[in-house]
Amino acid sequence: MSRELGPVDHGRLLEVLEIEARVLGEVAHTASAEAPVPTAPGWTLGELLRHVGSVHRVTLGWLREGHKPAQWQRFPHQEETVAEYYASGRDALIAELAAHDPADHAATWWSADPTYGFWRRRTLHETLVHRVDVERAAGVDHPAVAADLATDGVDEVLTLYFGHKLALLGLTGTRHGTVGIQTGGHSWIARAGPETMDAWRCSPEEARSADELVSGDPANVYLWLWGRAAPTAVVSSRGHDLAAQLWALLRLATR
Repeated sequence: MSRELGPVDHGRLLEVLEIEARVLGEVAHTASAEAPVPTAPGWTLGELLRHVGSVHRVTLGWLREGHKPAQWQRFPHQEETVAEYYASGRDALIAELAAHDPADHAATWWSADPTYGFWRRRTLHETLVHRVDVERAAGVDHPAVAADLATDGVDEVLTLYFGHKLALLGLTGTRHGTVGIQTGGHSWIARAGPETMDAWRCSPEEARSADELVSGDPANVYLWLWGRAAPTAVVSSRGHDLAAQLWALLRLATR
């Protein structure tokens, strides 16, 4: 049996990944490849679709080669469309993930979870966030995100990106403080400062005792942490300075 590191089990993660990846490709066909992506300034829809196809391929390289590949197909071949490039990478990665138990060993960039399950979760949220981007580019005002997936995504972006990726990048905060985050019946603490950056799950009481508390609907908190929602999408109990630092640091970690 696999270890479940988040609120959603790995079976559902894979099931929803297949759906999200298919919807992303389908929605991309409904708008021009030159359509700007409001939630990813400077990108067009076609560039975003190519990016996701590249991410799927580098992930497949991690799984098949046992380390981050030095080279992978980053762009469509001359005879391929971007849509074909995206679809072939998507299908190959999903097939690889489905062929292995989530507890099977896999090379990852997080020592806490060297398993196929890590990549089920990481790929699902990479794809889900960009499905939201694609829908916004296609004119959908309020893309839907299921509450359980959003809650799982909050856990991932805090524990993996804020609590781990920032340290890998050598990035820290400029101001000491803790931010409690509450949504979907779960709570976390994100602690920042010049010397330390970490995040962990906690009790509701611990979250409420933080220097600042951020709360809201799971989808709003998830999309806010990923830079896809306005500051007004969440509620901050004691001002916005530390929440703003959290948000800004995550922009560096997730870019």
